[in-house]
Amino acid sequence: MGATGYPPVPPYFRLRMRFLLPALLALVLLAPAGASGAGYPWPFKPFDKQHPIRGYFGDPRTIYENGILSDPFDGGGFFSFHQGVDIAAPDGTAIYAIANGTAHYLGASTLNLDTGTGVVFQFFHIVSVVAEGQHVTKSKTVLGYVQPPYGHVHISEIDGSRIVNPLQNGHLTPYRDTTKPTIRDVLIKNQTGILQAPLGLCGGIELDADVFDTPPVAVPGPFHGMPVAPAYVAWRLMRITGQVVVPWTVVADFRQTLPSNAKFWDVYARGTYENAPRFGREQYALMPGRFLFLLARFDTTTFANGVYVLSVRAADIRGNAALATRRLSVLNGKGACPGSLPAAPTAPPPAEPPGP
Repeated sequence: MGATGYPPVPPYFRLRMRFLLPALLALVLLAPAGASGAGYPWPFKPFDKQHPIRGYFGDPRTIYENGILSDPFDGGGFFSFHQGVDIAAPDGTAIYAIANGTAHYLGASTLNLDTGTGVVFQFFHIVSVVAEGQHVTKSKTVLGYVQPPYGHVHISEIDGSRIVNPLQNGHLTPYRDTTKPTIRDVLIKNQTGILQAPLGLCGGIELDADVFDTPPVAVPGPFHGMPVAPAYVAWRLMRITGQVVVPWTVVADFRQTLPSNAKFWDVYARGTYENAPRFGREQYALMPGRFLFLLARFDTTTFANGVYVLSVRAADIRGNAALATRRLSVLNGKGACPGSLPAAPTAPPPAEPPGP
């Protein structure tokens, strides 16, 4: 017996624990924020069943000032990241409190639920029926009803001064997702915005990835089949020989919080538009959105001539991931790259053609 009155620990067991304890500690430290919490229920009955979400955290929100025939992507407008999730339900559906707290009005169709713990939930597109300052009870108090004609309630979760993703582990629950994003295309533009083939690139270029995700529960009505934004997008550039030129670089990460709206065009590329987009006075209610992520802008003259492999990785909030690769060929000329400098219509062609 040991000094404690219990049998001594065998040496092999002490050795296993020596390596197991650090591993267990690492798992705890790397657990997603909120993963240990019990989470909060859905705002619609049944509370313990996953409902369709038609708008995701980080989705692009775009209103272009110019009409679709007036170069809208070069003009102004209003652009922002979607600050919550849009949970689909028929107009008039009862919306229940998702936490205990106090209700406060923000506007005619906007309501705050202050939990008193530093977390505030905001409800948009709600016909409120609770009184200002009323105490509400989770899954018992009806806050209001889905406001026509929106067909959804928008919920934002604010932790202190930070907007957070309601689909994180330990937040809105149950939430399951086994689908993975789709990387539809990689676009290459020269510095004038003209699309380029991946062969013989020369001069300033922009790399954009056309990426979207699919909601795990089908959305009914006009938003059926509409895309949502992935939670994560990153890229890498390698020589065909395997040498890493640009390591994995994250361009979008909505898994926990969002960048400021001032960073919108650092994450998304021009040509992006939301579901049911608006251009000028026209809204195209049945058109799916297009989500272009700005991977990089660089000058090919900073790279050696040759073939490169561009990799793009996209993932959702549950880690379901997609990977796409594309080969690019860099061929820097001895003189100016074709199309890299605006030339007068009568200007002669460059004296030397691109060389090796």
